[in-house]
Amino acid sequence: MKRPSRKVPIGFVLPVLLLAAGGPGPAPRFDPWTIIGPGGGGTMISPTISPHDPRIVVEHCDMTGAYITLDGAQSWRMFNLRSVVETFAYDPRNARVIYAGNQALWRSEDTGRTWRMVFPDPHKQTVEHQNGDHSEYSLTTGDASFPAGRSISAIVVENGGKIWLAFGPNRTADSSLLYSSADGGITWSRAREFPGERILALERASGGIMVAGTRRVYRYAEGSWSEAGAVPPGTGRASVGGAFLYVTTGRGEIFVSEDGGANWHVCQAPRLGRFEAIGTSAGNGRVAYAGFHGSSNGIVKTTDGGRTWTVVHEETGRPSKNLKPSWIESRAPEGGEDVFFDTPWSIGVAPTDPNIAYATDLFRTYRTLDGGATWETVNSVRVGENTWTTRGLDVTTNYGVHFDPFDMRHMIISYTDIGAFQSDDGGKSWRTATTGVPTNWRNTTYWVVFDPQVKGRLWGAFSGVHDLPRPKMWRRRDPKAYVGGVAISEDGGNTWRPSNRGMPPAAVTHILLDPASSPTARTLYACAFGRGVYKSTDGGATWTVKNTGIAGESPFAWRLTRAGDGTLYLVVARRSEGVLGEPGCGALYRSRDGAEHWESIDLPQSVNGPVGLTLDPRDNRRMYLAAWGQGRPGVDLGGGVFMSTDAGATWKPIFQEGQHVYDVTVDPKDPRVLYVCGFDASAWRSGDGGATWQRLRGYTFKWGHRVVLDPANPNMIYITTYGGSVWHGPAQPGSAVPEDIPEPVPVAR
Repeated sequence: MKRPSRKVPIGFVLPVLLLAAGGPGPAPRFDPWTIIGPGGGGTMISPTISPHDPRIVVEHCDMTGAYITLDGAQSWRMFNLRSVVETFAYDPRNARVIYAGNQALWRSEDTGRTWRMVFPDPHKQTVEHQNGDHSEYSLTTGDASFPAGRSISAIVVENGGKIWLAFGPNRTADSSLLYSSADGGITWSRAREFPGERILALERASGGIMVAGTRRVYRYAEGSWSEAGAVPPGTGRASVGGAFLYVTTGRGEIFVSEDGGANWHVCQAPRLGRFEAIGTSAGNGRVAYAGFHGSSNGIVKTTDGGRTWTVVHEETGRPSKNLKPSWIESRAPEGGEDVFFDTPWSIGVAPTDPNIAYATDLFRTYRTLDGGATWETVNSVRVGENTWTTRGLDVTTNYGVHFDPFDMRHMIISYTDIGAFQSDDGGKSWRTATTGVPTNWRNTTYWVVFDPQVKGRLWGAFSGVHDLPRPKMWRRRDPKAYVGGVAISEDGGNTWRPSNRGMPPAAVTHILLDPASSPTARTLYACAFGRGVYKSTDGGATWTVKNTGIAGESPFAWRLTRAGDGTLYLVVARRSEGVLGEPGCGALYRSRDGAEHWESIDLPQSVNGPVGLTLDPRDNRRMYLAAWGQGRPGVDLGGGVFMSTDAGATWKPIFQEGQHVYDVTVDPKDPRVLYVCGFDASAWRSGDGGATWQRLRGYTFKWGHRVVLDPANPNMIYITTYGGSVWHGPAQPGSAVPEDIPEPVPVAR
């Protein structure tokens, strides 16, 4: 097979190569994109260390990104396999071969540079589907051997090359399935079913494999199965190192077996709290690390098979004394629910050197190279006294990139979970931008707006509730219980003070400034999710609710748009799970009198999930509506982009390549140029007002938000994401751009 071209214009990668060569920083990408931000900030999972070279580590996150380092965590590169990755494995015979599992089995034969689908067979009518609120990834296939509707939970490759996969239970079956291939993944057979059991670990064993489940331990050798014994009740995590098998239980205990699961005893670990994360070295099972949480959080280590344990990392409201920290450890002692000292989520130990271990949690990855004597947080690198940049480990949701009208090098990213960050050097380094925001508001900055005439003044929309308008945030909690509000800064975002008198506690998701209002008494509008629209005519000092004409007692007010003549438009997010036929439709409203009265605008046919409205700056009657589809089998319905040329009286679809479009961006210098992004692993550009579209190659993150034009370079754009920080890359589609998956399967449309 002819390999695709890997050539990339040198100008795209040289700055990153120079950064990596000078010290820690993001690893070179093979496409023309860079990912910016402070690094870290989200849940990282399952660091998996190569048995060939401990400098090679892969891990994944809960927001669809996966990451690889080739230099011992000095730098990382994100890659994307269409969905959240569940597990990794290395081929013991070939250092360049890595496997990854999610709803499919993927293989890289070039140390993570490119990936191809192995199982199901991509050439047997295999089709990708993107359904539901999160555009969930699934596959239909003509590969009769593939157990569709399940995800791969564990992978192991025998020394002889035989590949084993564990598929976890799904919504219709509580059993796990084990599959194997003896010909490199060309053909597969079901080896065994495990009723009522999840497979926690697969590991090579003498003459075959060991399978650790939530009920028993099994062995396969020389063509036959045997049961080693039952695991302790409540087992939830497991790690295998030769004959040593460690598990943690729902009660927070550590058990160890020294004979492959036949016999067990409770470890004499320090009484520090509950144990969850556990990791041992495949090459030296006497060494293991375990994460604990209680009055403090940390890690203990054993070197004698669990007989004795020593605390090697501990945090109690302050960083561990033997940890080289990042911005995360500086923020955590401030309190609040945005950044805090978390318990280890997962631990990976090098198979060939038990002194090398990686730990992850809700915000960071940290590692030891000396058996726990010292640790270093490895998602960020310090640039200045209080400024940071990413090493390439980015797991953060964001909504906008906001530029100071008096200094375009001063920019703010509105983030979820870590508040807001600002840069004074055009995105090269970042520092926190939420000082003074109440701690119970600080989790999420949904938006900020600069005053175009008063230097240093800006307003922010804040909330302690993240990830709106996703249904998972409100399905079990009344939005009227949300906290948050509007705050104002007079010094460019360095410090803030609440400015929300007259507005009850609320998740404020958007704020809009009327540029025609006086700089001494600005008119502002704010969306309070679950409460409606609020207006201020005194620069945000006081607020008044403005819901006349808006249906319902608790409207999910989401986004506002202003036309050149002052007309306002309001997008109300839908109050449903997005399943076809459900009640709770979203809505679109218009006000011609400064929000005093609102009138409903009919949505396009089949649309019930409006998300964003964008106007042509030269003709405000031309409107672009971004919509989220309604979930149904096969292909969702009612999503995409719809255009009106008569101010919403009629609509027509102009973009249907994705059913989960978050927003539309219009280039004000040439309104024929449109950009579209959403949750379907792509971003698109049109140069003819939506008549035709081209995908922006190289951008492959699953859950995108919106395109933001780069004011410093008309040839570049930013893309905000739901979990992948901010991408910065070319505004044109480009050609022959390398991608993580050179040969993807088709997507159902």
